[in-house]
Amino acid sequence: MHILGISAYYHDSAAALISDGTIIAAAQEERFTRKKHDARFPGNAISYCLKEAGISISQVDHVVFYDKPLIKFERLLETYLSYAPRGFRSFVAAMPIWLKEKLFLKTTLKRELSAIGNIDINELPSLLFTAHHESHAASAFYPSPFEKSAVLCLDGVGEWATTSVWLGDGNTLTPQWEIDFPHSLGLLYSAFTYYAGFKVNSGEYKLMGLAPYGEPKYVDLILDHLLDLKDDGTFRLDMSYFNYATGLTMTGEKLHKLFGGKPRKPESELTQKEMDIARSIQAVTEEIVLRLARTVKKELDVDYLCMAGGVALNCVANGRILREGPFKDIWIQPAAGDAGGALGAAMSVWYSYLDKPREADNSSDKMRGSYLGKRFSNTEITNFLDNTDAVYKQIEDSELMPQLAKLLDSENVIGWFNGHMEFGPRALGGRSIIGDPRSPKMQSVMNLKIKYRESFRPFAPAIKAERVSEWFELDRRSPYMLLVAPVKKEKQLPMTEQQEQMFGVDKLNIPRSEIPAVTHVDYSARIQTIHKDTNARFYDLIDQFEQLTDCPILINTSFNVRGEPIVNTPEDAYRCFMRTEMDYLVMENILLAKTDQPLQEKDESWKQEFELD
Repeated sequence: MHILGISAYYHDSAAALISDGTIIAAAQEERFTRKKHDARFPGNAISYCLKEAGISISQVDHVVFYDKPLIKFERLLETYLSYAPRGFRSFVAAMPIWLKEKLFLKTTLKRELSAIGNIDINELPSLLFTAHHESHAASAFYPSPFEKSAVLCLDGVGEWATTSVWLGDGNTLTPQWEIDFPHSLGLLYSAFTYYAGFKVNSGEYKLMGLAPYGEPKYVDLILDHLLDLKDDGTFRLDMSYFNYATGLTMTGEKLHKLFGGKPRKPESELTQKEMDIARSIQAVTEEIVLRLARTVKKELDVDYLCMAGGVALNCVANGRILREGPFKDIWIQPAAGDAGGALGAAMSVWYSYLDKPREADNSSDKMRGSYLGKRFSNTEITNFLDNTDAVYKQIEDSELMPQLAKLLDSENVIGWFNGHMEFGPRALGGRSIIGDPRSPKMQSVMNLKIKYRESFRPFAPAIKAERVSEWFELDRRSPYMLLVAPVKKEKQLPMTEQQEQMFGVDKLNIPRSEIPAVTHVDYSARIQTIHKDTNARFYDLIDQFEQLTDCPILINTSFNVRGEPIVNTPEDAYRCFMRTEMDYLVMENILLAKTDQPLQEKDESWKQEFELD
């Protein structure tokens, strides 16, 4: 039985296909269209999933959408009515698209699906709808390694819910309680993302990365004025400070006055104020999440926790739950945002709607390392390169891996295009840019010359799974780069008194450990453990690097430039390689050196093609 899950029309459209309960394929639409956070119908992603399974749309048994649009429309109307006459401009802006498209989503979906399969609408499979947070909860629990666990979903807003708690047991998910719009931890964090001058729904990572450069000066201001936080982690926001319920911006004049000025203009200079703002809202977020986790443990009396929703991508908070929380272990859906809702919706149909049995495996999850996207063969890659007049060598792994290890040891930056593309926002060794973490200059080089992004942004270490506890304060798997942990004390480099007194981005150039390129200014790192059973080639590369250097770690960052989605095809990878100052590109067994490529006029028009966020 084939079930196709779809998320679309808000942000991060995606499709996922499961067959007899097994995840076959999943991908975000942005990877195909090259439009970051593409919200349109995921026609390309659906076509990929069907092709990967070797079926047509007519062979799908159920199609399921991750959201209930009529309930969401109800929430919009009730919100506008309760705030009237405020929000009239926003109401006028929102209604045309609802009345034209979103309110009649069933018809829209059927039309789009029939176009994909070129079949009559009446021949389409049954169309189902799950609730937004049910999709999140299903994406977190059903693929997890736990037979029974609590499930905590935290995001901006679904239909009404912004925070929800579930009990997962076998093949059932039972809702416990929820916090509803407009009281939202996700929207609170996004409001400060906006206030700090970053783009909502994509700049939250930047705010989290900026936090260690600041001091928590505004924590009391936030807790005293913006929200009423209870001991159990539940909260209510004072909406007089915010504008997102009915307005066209996230924050209002009252908040601006409280924090001493209007939001920072995008792309303008970052000041210590933004760093302190970032640190403060991060501290508040962590406190709320920790309180919620303790409450959930007390109420449900289970040993394990699963998480999904956009806030579950806050890997600093996740690390604190693991270290300080009451659970034996936690598992976070790697595609925790809206894209993962497509997978959750499909799994919800299989287990909840169809009541199929579920068996958990405590040793591993069912996500296949999240390598669920398209894979390209050496032949497909060379066919493209031959048509591009690119210069390359095809090398077997036995020779290629030691050669790449030597190149990395010489501080070269390499584009790594390997196997199936990742599902979710993180590059996990499928579409990655890699480098030597021991190099003090590598963070700045990769940020400014490769990624074209802010210099303060940290990079993640990819480490052989069995060596993680030797380098970091972490004693378990972290395959999806969703946990932050401190670097081991014995690997850290102490700072001088003068260095201790430094503030802001001046901290950036101080080496903090033996692996400075992946050690953040607070001695933390966002860790990915690499496993031979899910990504053998990436594991082998790191193993070769370790044999050469005694370091079982590589820098792993996403294969893209700022404002552009992670690369999908060989063409995407080669274009990104030629537009940046990467030294080498390896696609499967194909190796390209930048110095060997035909001279091309530097093309920077792409910087205008994408909205820089």
